[in-house]
Order: sequence, then C-alpha cells, then structure tokens
Amino acid sequence: MAKKENLKIKESELKNLQELVSETNKQQLQLGQLETQKHVILHSLVETQKKFSELQVELEKEYGKVSINIDDGTYTKPEEDESNKED
Repeated sequence: MAKKENLKIKESELKNLQELVSETNKQQLQLGQLETQKHVILHSLVETQKKFSELQVELEKEYGKVSINIDDGTYTKPEEDESNKED
C-alpha cells in the first residue's frame, strides 16, 4: 500500500487564513451581541411608550386636553376654534 502524502499550504498562508477566520467569527459574535442589545432596547422602548400613553390618559383626565411644557410643567389650554364660537 502506498503511503499518503501530506499536502500543506505555506505556514504564512495558514496563519493568514486562521487570522481571517478568527476575525470573521469575532465580527459575527459582535453582530449577534448587537442584535440582542437592539432587541432589548426595542422591547424597552415599547414599554416606555406604553407608560407614556397611560400617563397621557391620566393627565388628560386631570387637566383636559392641554399642551404641557416638559421643561417646567406649565400648561396651556388650546384656543377655541374661531368657527365654533357663537357671535
């Protein structure tokens, strides 16, 4: 039986190949981590928007339809539409 010859690429080529595979794996891992962070942030955003809507309802019950300045808490009532005013 003939002995099988071990064929190999050059050491420098092997090192380059290993580095590129390693870098690709690292980048894929980073993308996976970013996607996970994105999912968590999107879920948190939905929860925040839900809380915001609930607060809007509470504030509207308390003050009516008003425009609130989020810097100082002052609010203004909307001006009545001129076409709805009776002379």
